[in-house]
Amino acid sequence: MYEEMKHQVMAIYERHYHDVYQFLLYFAGSQNDAEDLTQEVFLRVIRSLERFEERSDMKTWLFAIAKHTAMNYYRKRKWQKLLSGDWLSVVMPASEGNPAQEAESREDEQELIAAIKGLPPHYRMVVILRGIKEYSVKETAEILDCSESNVKTTMHRALKLLHGKLSHTKKGELYSGLAK
Repeated sequence: MYEEMKHQVMAIYERHYHDVYQFLLYFAGSQNDAEDLTQEVFLRVIRSLERFEERSDMKTWLFAIAKHTAMNYYRKRKWQKLLSGDWLSVVMPASEGNPAQEAESREDEQELIAAIKGLPPHYRMVVILRGIKEYSVKETAEILDCSESNVKTTMHRALKLLHGKLSHTKKGELYSGLAK
């Protein structure tokens, strides 16, 4: 029984680690915090795997745990900045090309990061899942335990807030990247 569960946990970990880690990295903004939160998610998976009833997809269940872990993190640390300025370089390596274009691209990314970090946590989660991770409306609704219309409305409101926060010179380019 122990060996079977060990293999099941390892299979879940290998299949979903990267997605959970990236979600938590986008949410927390720090590699160290994302690693700690990811570890906490998988510890919770181990503790509750026997109770998983397979009424939902494993990924949905896992991201629901990640969502709750992220919200607990937010509540504990809401007085601190949630996103640092260097996290995107870990997720998005620099592209080769014109140094001036790269610098401008990094400025655009930093502007977008600053706008996202200013969103309320629920809006931020929807933007990360829908706009960055490109999950479907249905998957996002299942992960966040809300209706599909709520996801659509929240995404619309979040994009509207982002639109207002972004500079007028780059607003269209940055905004259109998330408004898929």
